[in-house]
Amino acid sequence: QVQLVESGGGLVQPGGSLTLSCETSTNFFEFNTMGWYRQTPDKQRELVADINVGGSRNYADSVKGRFTISRDSAKNTVYLQMNSLKPEDTAVYYCHARIMSRRYWGQGTQVTVSS
Repeated sequence: QVQLVESGGGLVQPGGSLTLSCETSTNFFEFNTMGWYRQTPDKQRELVADINVGGSRNYADSVKGRFTISRDSAKNTVYLQMNSLKPEDTAVYYCHARIMSRRYWGQGTQVTVSS
């Protein structure tokens, strides 16, 4: 059973920073990719960033240069460092993992960017 446990969401002012963490009990290298999606009530869930087993990273255009995805293989944990946050980054952020065609999701963590 793949479990993804997120932490690190919260309230931050515009221009601030947050780091999200996603820990799994499954060996990271069993996944094809791990990453983060986000969703607001008026939008479909969208990819924010992901990293594959080879270490290649992929970012949404809206977060390039501001967000960084990284991993700690020893801890089976993926991180999303979010800098220069904007109000439009407000969303529920979901950790995501894929093994071949199987997709797994965390429970979601709220990120609110507001003054």
